Amino acid sequence: MADISTAPEVYDIEAETLIVGAGACGLVAALAALEAGQTPLVIEADALPSGSTALSAGLIPAAGTALQREAGIADSAEQFAADIQAKAKGENDPALVGFMAGEAGDTIDWLTTQHGLPFSVVTDFDYPGHSARRMHGLPSRAGRELVDALRATCEARGIDIICGLRAETLFVDGSRVAGLAARAASGALERIGCTKLVLACNGFGGNRKMVAQHMPNIEDALWFGHDGNRGEAVDWGTALGAATGHLGSYQGHGNVAHPHGILITWAVITEGGVQVNRDGVRFWDESQGYSEAARAVLAQPGGEAFAIFDDRIAGIARQFADFQAAEAQGAVRRADTLALLAGSFGLPEGALEATIAGLPEEGPDAFGRVFRGQRLTAPYCGVRVTGALFHTQGGLLTNTQGRVLRPDGTGFDNLFAGGGAACGVSGTGDSGYLSGNGLLAAVTLGRAAGRAAVVA
Repeated sequence: MADISTAPEVYDIEAETLIVGAGACGLVAALAALEAGQTPLVIEADALPSGSTALSAGLIPAAGTALQREAGIADSAEQFAADIQAKAKGENDPALVGFMAGEAGDTIDWLTTQHGLPFSVVTDFDYPGHSARRMHGLPSRAGRELVDALRATCEARGIDIICGLRAETLFVDGSRVAGLAARAASGALERIGCTKLVLACNGFGGNRKMVAQHMPNIEDALWFGHDGNRGEAVDWGTALGAATGHLGSYQGHGNVAHPHGILITWAVITEGGVQVNRDGVRFWDESQGYSEAARAVLAQPGGEAFAIFDDRIAGIARQFADFQAAEAQGAVRRADTLALLAGSFGLPEGALEATIAGLPEEGPDAFGRVFRGQRLTAPYCGVRVTGALFHTQGGLLTNTQGRVLRPDGTGFDNLFAGGGAACGVSGTGDSGYLSGNGLLAAVTLGRAAGRAAVVA
C-alpha cells in the first residue's frame, strides 16, 4: 500500500540518495549517483534484484555508439528520435524524446567502457520501426544477465543494495520528500531518511484495478510482467500533487509461448514468419510490431495464435536464451512438411499449406505487410502463442533530469523517477511502443536522476 505521512523525528537509517527498486533503472541511477559524488542506497522488495528488467530480452536501443561504428552501422540520435516519434504518431513530448535518443548512445558507451559490461549490437535481424540496427544486449540476450551484471558492478563499487525491503510510506517535510518507511519480509518496519529520492520501482501492470481503470482493452490479458509492478510510484506522486501522463500506454506482446509462458522473440516474425489462427489463416499485418500483436492475437478464437517460421529463422532466434528454453520445453515444434506441422497443432492442413503458399516472395500482401524475398522452406517450425501485458508505459511526468513535475511544470526539489515509474515515450496506447522503449527510459532517466542535484 502506498501512503504519505509526515516525517518522523528519528530514522533507523539515513541515506543521501535513496533509490527504490533494483532493476536497470535503479542500478544505473546508483552508478550515476556515485559518479556524481553522492552516496547511494538501493532498496529492493525482492530477495534479489530482478524486476521487469529480468523478464525482458535485456536489449537497449541506442544510436551513435562505438559498437555501432565498429559494426559499420550508420545511425544518429536525430534518426532515432524520429523513429520513436513516428511509431507513437507524434504523441510524445519532443524534449523527452530528444533527450532519451541523445543520452542512450552515451549511456551504452559509459556502461561498456567505464563499467565493463560486454554489450554487442544485434546485427542479424531488424526490429519493427527502427531504421537502423541499434539494439544493444549482453551475450545471452536476456534481461536476467543484464540485471545481474549491473548488480555486480554496483556491488564491486561499494554501493549498498538492501533486498527484501518494500517501500510502503513516503515521509514528507513541507514540500520535500524526507524519506520512507519500508517493510522487511519479517514484518519489521524500517524508517529511512534521505536527501534525495529516486523512484525506480516500476509501473502498475501487476495492479489489476489500475490496469482495468487505465487500459481496459488489455485487462484480461495474461500478465507477463513482474508482480512487484503495483503502481506505488503513481499513487505516491498523485498524493503529492505530481503530474502523470499517458497512463493508458503499455507494452503488450503477442508472441508468448502458451501454456509454457516463455517469450518468443519477434525475430521469428520479422525474418519472414507469420501468425495464423486456429483456422490456419493469417489475420493481420504482423510487421506492425509485437506490442500491437497482443490485442490482435487475443481477438482470435481462444485468444491464441500460432507463429509459423522455418529452421533458418529458428537459427537466428537461438541467440536468445528464452528461445532456447522454449525449444528445451517442447514449445517449439518442428516438422518436415506443413501438413505434419499443422497436425501437431490440430490446425487444418490444407488451410495452413494454402496460407504459406500464398505469401508473396517480394512486395506487399493483402494486409499491407511487405515481404523481402525470404520464403519459408522445410523444415518448418511453429509455436502456440497468446497475447500478454508486459509493462505499463505511462507514469509520473518528469523533465530530462528525471525530476518529477507538478501539473504547472515546476519540479519537486528532491524527488526523481525513471523507468516504469515515469511517463515514457510510447504514446498513449499500445501501438506507440517501439522495441526497447522500456529499457531506454530505464537507463536514460535512471542515469539522469542519479546524477541530478537536489534543489537547495
